[in-house]
Amino acid sequence: MNRRSAALALGGILLAAAAGAEDFRWQGRIADGRALEIKGVNGDIDATLAPGAEAEVVAVKRAKRSDPASVEIKVVEHAGGVTICAVYPGRIGRRNECAAGDGGHMNVDDNDVEVRFTVRVPKGVRFLARTVNGGIQAEGLASPVDAETVNGDVRLGADGAARAQTVNGSIRASLKRASGTEPLEFETVNGSIELELPGNVDADLQAETVNGDIDSDFPLESRSREHHPPHTARGRLGAGGRTLKLETVNGSIEVRKVG
Repeated sequence: MNRRSAALALGGILLAAAAGAEDFRWQGRIADGRALEIKGVNGDIDATLAPGAEAEVVAVKRAKRSDPASVEIKVVEHAGGVTICAVYPGRIGRRNECAAGDGGHMNVDDNDVEVRFTVRVPKGVRFLARTVNGGIQAEGLASPVDAETVNGDVRLGADGAARAQTVNGSIRASLKRASGTEPLEFETVNGSIELELPGNVDADLQAETVNGDIDSDFPLESRSREHHPPHTARGRLGAGGRTLKLETVNGSIEVRKVG
């Protein structure tokens, strides 16, 4: 029989349900401007826009040899929103911990459980996604997005602020609206960066790659000589102001104008 628990927090009812030993579901309301944060280690994170005001998180655990039940899905409610983590068994003498932002601690010792998160994010709720071995897809959202992985591609569509970082993977991002003052940052090492921006964006663009080209639909004020890496480009988009930073080592950079 499935177990269901409920707690009152952040002005709404939060529901966490374990569907058997391998699956997990959480539903709840999060106030506008607060964050829904997902922290994984092994596995993809896939987020889309919620149809209403309630957020939903589903986690599916799979493994070839390790016990899926050894990985717990924990929910931490805090002043800034809700953080949900895949918590693996810790090393002897040091427990793994789920905490918001830079807090917490996570090690994976010879555990091959993959946890795939499927998330529905309401309009106005910031979405934060963190994993190590897995891709992040967060497209069609009506709020800011911050996505970070190590081994995997990042695909995001956001409204307002956006940040994406990976090491071994490409980044493709599309911003519906780019108003605000928060920096827009996209960074990888081994992969390309493709960014779509509205034509009325105001930002100061800084782009750099070592082994790749830079191509922009927006006018660039300065560009390094192509045969002297790193290749850099700078340009004031619209009235300028906020920082727009794009960096890779092995890959090209493309900035496209839409709308």
